Amino acid sequence: MAKSSIKVRAKAKNGVVTVKALISHKMETGLRKDKKTGKVIPAHFIEAVDCEHNGTAVMNAEWGVAISKNPYLSFKFAGASGDAVKLTWKDNTGKSDTLETKVK
Repeated sequence: MAKSSIKVRAKAKNGVVTVKALISHKMETGLRKDKKTGKVIPAHFIEAVDCEHNGTAVMNAEWGVAISKNPYLSFKFAGASGDAVKLTWKDNTGKSDTLETKVK
């Protein structure tokens, strides 16, 4: 099994779950040129990030070229320890990754 591009931590405190995620992705804008060849580097960026809590959507984000390389994301919602959290991203080339974890 390939290593996930997502690192995520989900912790509950007083009925509130805090999710912190780091996504490894190069996030190319399509505006930079290769210094050696002078050709434009094709756009390659995350378009959508979704989070599910026990199968129910709790967060949807639509991203574009303005998001930095290896983006960090943090958000909160109501939940408890032991609940399932699933984070998924999809980029403009059709690639995607998903990681599911339990809330601590």
